Amino acid sequence: MTTAPISLSAVSFEQFTNLDLRVATITHAEAHPNADRLLKIQLDDGTPEGRQVCAGIKSWYEPESLVGTQVVIVANLEPRTIRGEVSQGMIMAGSAVTEGGNKEDVCVLRVDRPLPPGSKVS
Repeated sequence: MTTAPISLSAVSFEQFTNLDLRVATITHAEAHPNADRLLKIQLDDGTPEGRQVCAGIKSWYEPESLVGTQVVIVANLEPRTIRGEVSQGMIMAGSAVTEGGNKEDVCVLRVDRPLPPGSKVS
């Protein structure tokens, strides 16, 4: 597999600490009704209401295979509507990218031991 060159720009420690990274448990996942590449995912993020995110991982994951998985999310990302569905955060994932910029593989970042939903990632 050939990967594209990585270009990194530095962020300050203060900018990094502004991210609220949390552990969340996927409680339900399904194909997004209005998008070919997205999954609509319900999360237990330690709050009473939980949250929904839309993730562009449909090509790499069957929805039911994600249920029960603990993942790392960006909890303080501004919500946005994606093709009619509200996304209230982002699931962190790694991706292998070709020289042309196409994603060859995507891997959701999972927690290796169970933690309470809402646990802070630092």
